Amino acid sequence: MFLNSYETIYILKPDVTDSINLSLVNYYKSLLKEKGAHNIVIQHRGRRHLSYNIDHYYDGIYVQMNYQASQSLLLLLEKSMLLNENIIRYLTVKHQAINSVDILN
Repeated sequence: MFLNSYETIYILKPDVTDSINLSLVNYYKSLLKEKGAHNIVIQHRGRRHLSYNIDHYYDGIYVQMNYQASQSLLLLLEKSMLLNENIIRYLTVKHQAINSVDILN
């Protein structure tokens, strides 16, 4: 099984409370772990001004996730983000392919 290294950044609506933000972070982290992702690192980037408005929002709360996962897990994660009403934008970048046998050794 080959795992790819991904970086996903998602932007939350600026009126999202801290408790909703933390529950989303915990949900996505548990989803990644449950479906077999490795080396999960989540960083809160904070509230930032958007370069252009998205859905009439000028600010957003940025969260960055770095992880190693299969492409099928990535599709599941992105579908979940697409359907979440608190997320106004997300972007995933693939870094490099890694053989899962190397992780176990």
